[in-house]
Amino acid sequence: MLSLSRTLFFICLALVPVLSFCQADSLPVEAVSAKTLSSINSKYAGLTSSVDKQSSKLLRRLQKQEEKLRKKLAAKDSAKAAVLFSGTQEQYRQLQNKLQAPLDKSIPNPLKEYMPNFDSLGTAMNYLEKIPGLPSDQLKKVAAVSNQLKELQGKLQKASEIKDFIRQRQQQLQDQLSQYSDLAKNLKGLNKEVFYYSERLKEYRELIKDRKKLEEKAIAAIREIPAFKSFFLKNSYLSQLFRLPGSSLPFVGGAGGGLAGLQTRAQVQQQLQRVLGSSLPSVGGAGGGTGAGGAAAGGGPGQMLQQQVQAAQGQLNQLKDKLAKPGGGGNSDDIQPDFKKNDQRTKSFLKRIEYGINLQTSGSTNFSPTTTDIALTLGYRFSSDISAGFGIAHKMGLGRGWNHISLSHQGIGFRSYCDARIKGSFWLSAGLEYNYLKEFENFRQIKNLDIYQKSALAGITKKYRIGKKKEGKMQLLYDALHQLQTPRGQALKFRVGWTL
Repeated sequence: MLSLSRTLFFICLALVPVLSFCQADSLPVEAVSAKTLSSINSKYAGLTSSVDKQSSKLLRRLQKQEEKLRKKLAAKDSAKAAVLFSGTQEQYRQLQNKLQAPLDKSIPNPLKEYMPNFDSLGTAMNYLEKIPGLPSDQLKKVAAVSNQLKELQGKLQKASEIKDFIRQRQQQLQDQLSQYSDLAKNLKGLNKEVFYYSERLKEYRELIKDRKKLEEKAIAAIREIPAFKSFFLKNSYLSQLFRLPGSSLPFVGGAGGGLAGLQTRAQVQQQLQRVLGSSLPSVGGAGGGTGAGGAAAGGGPGQMLQQQVQAAQGQLNQLKDKLAKPGGGGNSDDIQPDFKKNDQRTKSFLKRIEYGINLQTSGSTNFSPTTTDIALTLGYRFSSDISAGFGIAHKMGLGRGWNHISLSHQGIGFRSYCDARIKGSFWLSAGLEYNYLKEFENFRQIKNLDIYQKSALAGITKKYRIGKKKEGKMQLLYDALHQLQTPRGQALKFRVGWTL
C-alpha cells in the first residue's frame, strides 16, 4: 500500500510541470485575437509590397539611365562604351528576376541582418504554431503572419543586395565618366536615384524597428510565459548568433568551444607563439595583455607584433573618422547627398497630402454684414519648399454689430494657392479666388462663374509649429484686382490657419 502511495505521489509530481505548461500555453490563445493577427499580416504585407515596388522601379529607371549614358559615351568613345556597359543590361534583368523569384522557405532567416522586432514576433508565431489544440482558423492566421514576416525579410535582403550592386556600379561609372562634363547631368540623376532608394530602405527599417502597439499587443502576453522564454532561448535568431543564458547552443569563443571550423582565441595565440617564438606577449590573458609588462618581457617578435597591432589600431581609428564624416563612405544610408535633398520624395503620395483650415474676417459694408470666411484646403507637397493646392470657403454672416448678431449664409468661394519658402519659416504665397457674395438656397444659383468676384492674391506667410505634428500659419495678402471688384473689395487680407 505504501508503495502504491509513493507511485501516485511521483506521478503527480511528474504531471505538475506538464499541467503548468498547458495552463501557461492557454494564455496566448485567448490573448492574441484573430483580428490582431490579421492587422499585423496586413501591415507587413503592405511593407513587403512597397519594398518590392520600389526595388523594381529603381532597376527599371537605372536601366534607362545607363542606356542613355551608353549612347552618349558611344558617340565619343565607342570602345570604352562597349567595355564599360558590357553585360550590364543582363545584370539588371537578373536582379529583376531574382527580385520576383519566390522565397526559398527552407531558409529560416532570409534577412542577413538582425532586427529584434522580426526575431521576437517571428519566434512568438513559431511558438503559437506548436501549441496543441490551437483553433484551426487562428492557426492559419498565425501561419500567415509567420510566412509574411519571412516574405518581408526576403524582400529586404534582396533590396540590400540590389543596393550594394548599384552603389558599386555608381562608383564605377563615376570613376570612368567624371571627366566628361556633358555626362554630369546623367550621373547626377543616377546618384539621386541611388540616394533616394537608400533613404526609402532606411525608412522601411525605421518603421519595422518602431514597434507599434499592434505587435506589443500580440506578444506582450506571450513573452512573460516561462515556457516561451525557454522556447526563445532555443529557437530565436538571436540564440543562433550568441549563446544566451540558459541556451545549449554553442557560442563563438565560449568556454565550451566554438562553431565548427572556427578557431578559438587560445588556438590562434598558440599558432602565433609557434610562428613568432615564445617571446610573444599573452593576448588578453589573465594579468597580461599587450601592456608595458608584456612588451618588455620579450622584445623581438612579441614587441614587433605589439607595434603592428598599435599601428593597425591607429589606421582603424582614421578609417572610423573618415566614415563618420558626411560622404565618407560606409553605409550608403548615412551618406550625405551632393545635391539639395528633397525630404518629400521618399514619402508616399498620401503622406505628401496636406489638409488645412483658415479663417478671414471682413467688416460690414452697405451691401453685406460682417463676414467670416471659413476655408478648407487640400494641398500637395512637391518638396520641402514648395506646396500647392485648392480649397473651398463658406462665407458666414455675423450681423452688423454686437447688438445685431445674426448668423447667415453670405456666399461661397473657390480658391487655389501656391506656397514657396523664402527663408526659414517665411513663405511667398500666391493664389486665385472666385467668390460668390450673395445668399443662396441651392447650388443651381451659383453655377454661373461670370457673377463671381475674382481675386488675384500675393503676399507673405509665416508658418510655425503647434506641437509635434501640427502647423499654424499667418498670412498677409494683397489683392491685385480689388479696384475692379463690385462692390470694391479689401486691398489687404489677413488670414490665420492650421494644418489638420
